[in-house]
Amino acid sequence: MDQHQALVSWKRAGQVFSDNQYSRAHEWKFDGGLSVPASSAPSSVPLPYSVAENVDPEEALVAALSSCHMLFFLAFAAKQGYIVDSYTDDATGYMEANERRRKSITRITLRPHVEFSGDTIPSTDQIAALHALSHDHCYIANSIRAEVSIESA
Repeated sequence: MDQHQALVSWKRAGQVFSDNQYSRAHEWKFDGGLSVPASSAPSSVPLPYSVAENVDPEEALVAALSSCHMLFFLAFAAKQGYIVDSYTDDATGYMEANERRRKSITRITLRPHVEFSGDTIPSTDQIAALHALSHDHCYIANSIRAEVSIESA
């Protein structure tokens, strides 16, 4: 069993707190030493109590899924002999009411754009197959209930 940890920390910093007008800014720390400024999404908690520039949990979920999918795509493309020059994904998560009428990220759309070079460039069907294989193996996709669609360019 693998374990993956993150340290999440927040401090009141002298704010009243009981009036619900406190900063939601906090920090994520990862085992490699990286610290990421985080906050609630301004759509959940209005400014100035959220920090729009910081990463929010909803964005992080979308980024985690996109990153996981990309890493599997790159690995499978390399194993099949393709040379990937670049991979970008303009991914979007959609917050809606779920079947229990709770706000939830119900859908995530990945929009990967991949550039290849070399002697063998995959066809559109081969790229779609790589994305399907990557989605099937992605740890994050296998962990969430949101519907995931892939709009490959």
